[in-house]
Amino acid sequence: MAELLVGTGLTKRYGGVVALDDVSLHLGAGEILGLVGPNGAGKTTLVDLISGAQTASAGTLTLRGNRLSGPASKRARAGLARTFQYPQLALELSVRDNLLLGRAARRMPNPWRMTLAAALGILRPSMAEDTSAVETIASELGLSDLEREAGDLTLGEQRLVEVGRALGSDPVVMLLDEPFAGSDASGVAGIIDVIRTVQRRGHAVILVDHNVDLVAGLVDRIMLLDRGRAVFDGDPRECLASPQMQQVYFGVADSDEDEEVPHGA
Repeated sequence: MAELLVGTGLTKRYGGVVALDDVSLHLGAGEILGLVGPNGAGKTTLVDLISGAQTASAGTLTLRGNRLSGPASKRARAGLARTFQYPQLALELSVRDNLLLGRAARRMPNPWRMTLAAALGILRPSMAEDTSAVETIASELGLSDLEREAGDLTLGEQRLVEVGRALGSDPVVMLLDEPFAGSDASGVAGIIDVIRTVQRRGHAVILVDHNVDLVAGLVDRIMLLDRGRAVFDGDPRECLASPQMQQVYFGVADSDEDEEVPHGA
């Protein structure tokens, strides 16, 4: 399996507080990696360091063998796309234009200029395929009435649009930070379809979510974070049964009773 994303010794310090401590990861073509752990474990911090939303205090990243550095816009052009815990859409724009922003992300060097072009009504698909791709993405996610303003959508619908925008950029690696929160059953199914689409393309996904059982059923590997450190990285079912999982979620290293990590943990 060809390696797409490799991170070595990733660390983030805020003064004397270490939010992420010497975490290394690797992600192969077509692989889905789940990041789990309690609140404050460092999951979003790790995603921020990969995407360029924050700068690492130490460590290196490569994407397809090339050094990955610089701001988020540069990394997006290199092939990263992400969603956020709280959707970050252009709320005054239509669903269609938000999805088109994803198509334009790999072509336009300045994200603010791209959003301004959309707001002024001068963002136009550069190819007929853009319009077709947006329609296909919307259909996959169950999004209708693409002329609605994003600000009029429910939280779950906004998450779907953000996932669709990320998919539209045809990312090498997609970073999904709690994409299922606020979504109904059909929304969850649509997001799972998007994840499988990325996988079929031979690209990779990093999935962060608190529903450990849902994550375990989707991913190829789980990385369990606790207090900024990776304490397990391997098979999902082995992770759920591991002493590390018991320690992190139940405060015990071993248990004589069969316990299950609760949904939404």
